[in-house]
Amino acid sequence: MKSPFTRLMFIIFCGALLVSCSSPQVSQYAAEKPALDLSEYFSGAIDAYGIFTDRSGEVKKRFTVLIKANWTIVEGKKVGTLDERFEYSDGTKQTRIWTLTEQSPGNYIGRADDVVGDAQGQLAGNALNWTYTLALPVDGAIYNVQFNDWMYLITPKVMLNKAKMSKFGIDLGEVTLSFYKR
Repeated sequence: MKSPFTRLMFIIFCGALLVSCSSPQVSQYAAEKPALDLSEYFSGAIDAYGIFTDRSGEVKKRFTVLIKANWTIVEGKKVGTLDERFEYSDGTKQTRIWTLTEQSPGNYIGRADDVVGDAQGQLAGNALNWTYTLALPVDGAIYNVQFNDWMYLITPKVMLNKAKMSKFGIDLGEVTLSFYKR
């Protein structure tokens, strides 16, 4: 390696490779119970309670979400609508309406107005992993932020969610949610 820059780039590449290799795979949760069925859990009304923490762990926002969900069959595929109504601790409100389509058993595509492209979801056992890019408004500007979202069904009524947020591979913070199915 000829220059310090080349060595630095090699170290960054190796570090990124090691991190990507150590990420959990949804398949490792295949035997976990209770098994998550998206169309069963996200049906009817679900309450969620969450926080956003920055990369230092400081809580920056608290929020609640009321989700009203239903599923239909379209062209032989399960299609779900999740109408999410957010209320933040500072009094602001937000709505996100997801359309989820089961592509094959355990594989989902998700769309919402503020999601760039398609969200990709994989489900096995009690776990669901979503990856997507969200167009996030911050101080009057819009930033495309990547989410790596993990949901784990704990009981038939309780699910926990941890989402890592990043931009250009740099960790921005985490969203932690608890869902309760009414």
